[in-house]
Amino acid sequence: MRTLGWMALNGFRESVRDKVLYNLVAFAILLMATSLVLRQLTAGQDLKIMKDLGLSAMSLFGVFIAVFIGIGLVSKEVERRSIYNLLSKPVRRSDVVIGKYAGLVLTLTVNIAVMTVALYAILAFVASGESEMGRQAWEAPALDPALLKAVLLILVQLMIVTAIALFFSTFSTPLLSAALTLGFYVAGYFSADLRNLNQVVASPATQWMARALSYVLPDLGSFDVTAQVVHGLAVPAGYVASTVVYGLLYVTLLLAAGAAVFSRRDFK
Repeated sequence: MRTLGWMALNGFRESVRDKVLYNLVAFAILLMATSLVLRQLTAGQDLKIMKDLGLSAMSLFGVFIAVFIGIGLVSKEVERRSIYNLLSKPVRRSDVVIGKYAGLVLTLTVNIAVMTVALYAILAFVASGESEMGRQAWEAPALDPALLKAVLLILVQLMIVTAIALFFSTFSTPLLSAALTLGFYVAGYFSADLRNLNQVVASPATQWMARALSYVLPDLGSFDVTAQVVHGLAVPAGYVASTVVYGLLYVTLLLAAGAAVFSRRDFK
């Protein structure tokens, strides 16, 4: 555990040195500028768009961090040949993979936490200038606690994307790892549709392949509850809990596979 903690902290420092936290400033400025423009819209619509924009920005910025930093967690060590010095110490290769992953997840968590605070601050600013009649037109309160459910699922989704990027980086080049990770990310939103392909495709072989692929790909669409939260629809706690458990299980499998591949990799 001590080794994993050291690896995670080192990975977090590397991520910070990559200047990923600058996206927080861009995020806050974007929301502030947009909030002033949206005040001209119909009552209630500005708030919904602010929530939608904020949650979407969290997901988008998070994916960029997960992909373009995640693919370099292992490959940078190999390219700089610092991996030889690292492995010469009493450190298991699996600890390197898990520690690097934990460091980037910590970075993502810090980013998401600060973005959430910024989003709530902007929503409070927008709500403070709204009339009582305008507030009655809202489908959900400005500082809706349900936003935290969407934020939690976004974080778990990003944990999956990070695990995918790290898995590919254990045996592939950074460019190919980025392409494969983005491909998995996009395909993950359509994995549920693959299960229903039998309704539009008659070929049994194609149906079987589509169903098998749907179970391999992560069901990333299930983590997106932005529309429900923005429109004030209930997101059951049971759904959130089961989705989080599914995401953590998928991450565990990816980390185990990545650690197994990295343990067998020859660096000579």
